[in-house]
Amino acid sequence: MDLLRFSTAGSVDDGKSTLIGRLLYDSKGVFEDQLEAAARSTVNRSAGPIDLSLLTDGLRAEREQGITIDVAYRYFATPKRKFIIADTPGHEQYTRNMATGSSTANLAIVLIDARHGALVQSRRHTFIASMLGIPHLVVAVNKMDLVGYSQARYEEIHKDFQAFVDQLGFGDVAFIPLSALSGDNVVANTAAMPWYEGPSLLQHLETVDVSSDENRGALRFPVQLVLRPDLDFRGFAGQIASGTVRVGDEVTALPAGTQSRVKRIHTHDGDLDVAAAPRSVTLLLEHEIDISRGDMIVPTANLPMIRRDFDARIVWMDGEPLDLARPYLIKHTARTTRVRIDALQHRIDVNTLAQQPAETLRLNEIGRVHLKVAQPLFLDAYEEHRRTGSFILIDPLTNATVAAGMVVADQPAEEPHLGVQRRIDRLAREQHAHHRAALLWLTGPRGVGRSSLARALETRLFHRGVGVVVLDDDAVRELCRNAADALEAMRRVAEMARILVDAGHLVVADLAAPTRVERELVRKTLGAHDFLEVELRAEGVVQDGYEPPVLPELSVAPLDADVAESVAKVLTWLTDHGMFGVPRVVSPGAGI
Repeated sequence: MDLLRFSTAGSVDDGKSTLIGRLLYDSKGVFEDQLEAAARSTVNRSAGPIDLSLLTDGLRAEREQGITIDVAYRYFATPKRKFIIADTPGHEQYTRNMATGSSTANLAIVLIDARHGALVQSRRHTFIASMLGIPHLVVAVNKMDLVGYSQARYEEIHKDFQAFVDQLGFGDVAFIPLSALSGDNVVANTAAMPWYEGPSLLQHLETVDVSSDENRGALRFPVQLVLRPDLDFRGFAGQIASGTVRVGDEVTALPAGTQSRVKRIHTHDGDLDVAAAPRSVTLLLEHEIDISRGDMIVPTANLPMIRRDFDARIVWMDGEPLDLARPYLIKHTARTTRVRIDALQHRIDVNTLAQQPAETLRLNEIGRVHLKVAQPLFLDAYEEHRRTGSFILIDPLTNATVAAGMVVADQPAEEPHLGVQRRIDRLAREQHAHHRAALLWLTGPRGVGRSSLARALETRLFHRGVGVVVLDDDAVRELCRNAADALEAMRRVAEMARILVDAGHLVVADLAAPTRVERELVRKTLGAHDFLEVELRAEGVVQDGYEPPVLPELSVAPLDADVAESVAKVLTWLTDHGMFGVPRVVSPGAGI
């Protein structure tokens, strides 16, 4: 038997939990002790001897308030198919839970109360389901018993909501009138609505074709762990996000761009010749390649987009509104890195789907944004690869998930090829140099060893083939001559650093800039993703007027202890954060 994953959605009190309880009860998918416990807990006797919603509303607060708060997963099977149900909340406050529960579904059931018709939350949930790429939709017009099983009322709701759904691009949509409380058209058709000639809900769930829903696209294998139990075994473990991998396949490791072939596909139960999503495996390659967590193994002939800036739709899930001035973290597959929301392009009205200008997004609002990330991500459009096209945004201070996002297909276009007249932009220079461009700002009081670290780093980076430039007092003396004050001098330095970074250089700054205000001016000029602050800890060194950074990217010991150790620590940090290894070769349309 195949498996169907489906979720419920809709406004509060539309009867989602009761519907699932009815499905479980009438299909014999509930144990006797569960029924007895629900019967004992039933307070709402208008629901009958057993309040079927209690079969899924398991939290104490849910039973007390009569609403679903968390996502409840239930499993049952019929002779024709196995099912995994995600009963998601309808209350606006818990929209984030609805998005979570629906993220892996093949089908969404949106319930509409026949008395009230489609509400704002009904439309919001349906729109989110379409954003999540759910191919199949069932619109269940519930509580038909409370409108006298009126065909006219059903057709009115059908016509109104069909016009909305037609704009969303679902693969197929089915409308079913039913009553979850009395069981009409849930498991079997009912004589109460003889005018409805379609299948019952369960009959539709048993027969809807999901055979083509599994992602059959190109291989995407995010590396979660490197396994090295002995000298003869070096494997890369993870879950296949999409596609199929076979022994002998030509693959490329990103971001390094190094090519190899699959030597073995190892599992706990033995080696395989072929493996497909969503199986977890360990891949061994023919060549010794430097791969770490967060990297991705893909077919050499079919690379994803390799981007540090891209467009996406996001659902805002935090009580605090989106702040374009704040840094966030982005988690995409196995990679987590810093991100800046560079622009909020528009907010989407969930009632009309119109695009509205906006300065922020608040809880449960949906919008399109442009993101810039500190490390390159390996992306696909969400509609093509759900796993590599999705991500979450995280507040770095609270570690709370603030948004869920989907990469859009219509990314900003690359510049047209104009022969020798084509502009060579920063990303093209980074690709050619095989490393990121950024400003590495060394900060610390006088006497702590900034200049020693700057020159040692310059030497190591130069011999590694990195285009490195050191900005020190000698380099900027003429630039800052006649500056009105320290801030004006720092503004000039920041502009010079920005030009050098845009030209593809890794710039090492060895300048005093004792105050946070001065350094913050430079950070804002370059952007948080290009300003990397390295603090030289000043144990035993005191200097009036020096203000240590609050959250530096890296902190190293004073250099009088060991210069080589501090240099190694900086280089390790840069390596771990994707400074080196920007791919030299990318697929057409990769957007670099």
